[in-house]
Amino acid sequence: MCGVAAAGAGGGAKIGLEPAGGRLLVATPMLTEPTFVRTVIYLLEHDDDGTVGVVLNRPSRTPVGQVLPDWYDAVSEPQVVFGGGPVQPDGALCLGLASGAPGPAGDRLRPLTDGMCTVDLDADVDQITAVTTRMRVFAGHAGWEGGQLDSELSAGAWFVVAGSAGDVFSQQPVQLWRDVLRRQPAPLCFVAGFPRDPTLN
Repeated sequence: MCGVAAAGAGGGAKIGLEPAGGRLLVATPMLTEPTFVRTVIYLLEHDDDGTVGVVLNRPSRTPVGQVLPDWYDAVSEPQVVFGGGPVQPDGALCLGLASGAPGPAGDRLRPLTDGMCTVDLDADVDQITAVTTRMRVFAGHAGWEGGQLDSELSAGAWFVVAGSAGDVFSQQPVQLWRDVLRRQPAPLCFVAGFPRDPTLN
């Protein structure tokens, strides 16, 4: 069922909100590049210099404990490494949801928005878990140079919608593309039923 709120909907090729930290990029059906097809990306930052985000709906089969043994019990279900994007795929990036005052772990957390933060994986895991309620580890990230994402938005490659911690830490990440679109106002909600093969529509 479509959402009822109409705020943020617009006409033309660019539908939705403006990109900003804490919002989601949702791939439109016309984006067929394998790297980003049907992806949902959480934006960490967006400014004139460029954009950085992580793909939320590409869980791998690699348990976090296989690459970061100390962090396995700390991360949210599913406890696997997520494919965060094609940039620096050998690097690990961790997102967390802060529970309150950071205390001794304050210099190990970088605030983003709405309680979200990036987590220094070199930190003491016990200090971090004392001040966070959820965490997820990503291999790599997605990145755009200044102006590049705006060009892709104008071409109709992405929708920009509101995001939340519930999206970042979804326990059913493979369904996230459809779930995020379904809760949007028309016309975005109708895109959720778009078949992977347009010839089947």
